[in-house]
Amino acid sequence: MIDPFIPIRPEIPLSAILGYAFFAFIAGLVLTPPFISFLRRNKLGKQLRIETVDGREASVFRKFHQHKKGTPTMGGILIWGSILLTIIFSRILSYFGLVDHSLLQRGQVYLPLFTLIAFAALGGVDDYLNIIGSGKKRGLDWLPKIITLLTISIVGAFWFYFKLDYNQIHIPYVGDMTVGIWYIPIFIFIIIGTANAVNVTDGLDGLAGGLLVIAFGAFSLLAYLSGLAVLAAFCAACSGAVAAFLWHNVPPALFFMGDTGSLALGGTLGVIAMMTDNVLVLPFIGFIFVIEMLSVIIQLTSKKFRGGKKVFKAAPIHHHFEALEWGESKVTMRFWIIGGFVAFLGLVIGLFG
Repeated sequence: MIDPFIPIRPEIPLSAILGYAFFAFIAGLVLTPPFISFLRRNKLGKQLRIETVDGREASVFRKFHQHKKGTPTMGGILIWGSILLTIIFSRILSYFGLVDHSLLQRGQVYLPLFTLIAFAALGGVDDYLNIIGSGKKRGLDWLPKIITLLTISIVGAFWFYFKLDYNQIHIPYVGDMTVGIWYIPIFIFIIIGTANAVNVTDGLDGLAGGLLVIAFGAFSLLAYLSGLAVLAAFCAACSGAVAAFLWHNVPPALFFMGDTGSLALGGTLGVIAMMTDNVLVLPFIGFIFVIEMLSVIIQLTSKKFRGGKKVFKAAPIHHHFEALEWGESKVTMRFWIIGGFVAFLGLVIGLFG
């Protein structure tokens, strides 16, 4: 449970935290026009999905998204690029003595920053191979992709367990439970699961972006009230950078974040949950991400064990509601509303649990 008070002398004041969020937002907006021109000039446009996860024809997806073919992708570069610029900006301010602490701090920012860059690189390779691929062979094969995700997550898990002595999970309203060596597989599951859940959710204009703004904003508050003001500022910068992307990603999207954005931001969200000891609050703050991932698992399981029968018209579940003729904007905004309400519940649990 978080101590019910704001740190009296936090390393970074609340005004500076909000300032970094604003800087990341403005940096993203300013960089968007030249970045989109670069994507278009180099023909870095989205290729439509041909198959579902189980190899069948993605008929529902193609019906509602055919018009999006060729839309610039890899917008995640703009997001994490804005975050890096904000960190550099804070370092410059610190160098000239204008602020006491920059965002480049070993104890609170190195780990999520490493995750952001590592997962972004993997996602970027996958995006590029998807763009230049032809036929059914698009993007990274599942094996090298999962091996890379596992490798990065294992390195993080070992660092947390052996170097930082993390070995317990906080259970809201119960207390801390020591899990010992089991902390390692729990860490790996959370990081890979969150990265893939955000990746799966990124299928409608603005959907993942809006939910990520909510999630990073919530964790910024939880980190600040935990006394981790630098991490709170990093989360705020992430929220601001995603908001700038979202400005041009709401329907109809000017560009997409791609795997270089969704994998990176999802994995980073998971690391932050582990750092703040809010792993059991994460399913509330990222509620829609969890539901989206579960819908895929349920659909695939049903097809495998029920002779191809489906539970949903299409999966992830946002495509199910598209197939019900809700319309893309309505699905997105309703999911934002649900995500916001449940994230608020998660904040309450995180603060008082």
